[in-house]
Amino acid sequence: MGPPMPRQKLPPRLYLRRARADRDAVWVIKDGRKEHGTGCAEGDREGAEAELSRYLAEKWSAPTGPRSPERLTVSDALMIYARERAPHLADPAREAWSIEALAPFWGDQPVSAIKGETCRRYVISRGAVSAGTTRRELATLSAALGYCVKEGYLLSAPKVSLPKKPPARDRWLTRSEAARLLWAARRTPHLARFILIALYTGSRSEVIRELQWLPSMTGGHVDLERGLIYRKSAAETETNKRAPTVRLPRKLLNHLRRWRGTTRRWLVEWDGKPIQSLKRTWKAARARAGLDAAVTPHVLRHTAITWAMQAGARPADVCSFFGVTMRVVETVYWHHSPDAQASVLDHLNRPQSGA
Repeated sequence: MGPPMPRQKLPPRLYLRRARADRDAVWVIKDGRKEHGTGCAEGDREGAEAELSRYLAEKWSAPTGPRSPERLTVSDALMIYARERAPHLADPAREAWSIEALAPFWGDQPVSAIKGETCRRYVISRGAVSAGTTRRELATLSAALGYCVKEGYLLSAPKVSLPKKPPARDRWLTRSEAARLLWAARRTPHLARFILIALYTGSRSEVIRELQWLPSMTGGHVDLERGLIYRKSAAETETNKRAPTVRLPRKLLNHLRRWRGTTRRWLVEWDGKPIQSLKRTWKAARARAGLDAAVTPHVLRHTAITWAMQAGARPADVCSFFGVTMRVVETVYWHHSPDAQASVLDHLNRPQSGA
């Protein structure tokens, strides 16, 4: 293996400047050795990201005309993807985090530098970050290159070598664990609401964080009169992450009716704004509940589907309600069903003549 690749100049990015005695925590834009204020407090990550977008738009312009892989930098490819495509995906924040992780390593290298060996070096450079995370990051790089080819910025793109996909983790919460987690979150109402919505609907984290009381162009909403949850906004295009409209479970509907009027616009919000991240409050509640580090917010979705299968739900209904494919149900969740392998067991348990 060759020598480590030198670190490249970081692109402009957001940085949370911690609170001091004379100042609250604020978001700033770091560009090399310079800092530019955003005017946004710690809780306004959405506003800070908008300021960063404006800053980048003023500072950077997309390359014109199709370029060969030797003449387009990885940074430019990521920037094009971040501005034009990522905001319209199911989880723009995750794409932004991946791009932020990719930029320091790839920097101003040409796209032609991407090959199996440099991809493996990237994985090593990420240190203790999990294989699943580095795989997602490199998948974002691959998507950015594909977009640039499709839109005429790039003549051709090299193949991005992805780490081997880690085996699916079968971590779900027992009813007792879920109760402990809810109890631990009782002093942080926005987290407790997030947990309840996730356990009752199995919705993805980004969907829950964007749910609003009324229809909007920026997120899903709930219809308390008809008892429905619309997981997508009116303007949202279809992605490979399904988010079907479903009926609200009765207990959750009762909770929602009690919560109505206690928040301004979003079902889960803090100080009148949607929640951008649950990392800090989630980690604290998980520790108080005595749960292991494998319990992430995504485990709540896995738990909801697992509980449905254990209760004997029909696979077709599971697919329709949770927005998963039949292949996922069969390979990941079917063994939890009381009907799993039932016909085989019936055959083996039947008295055999001459046995």
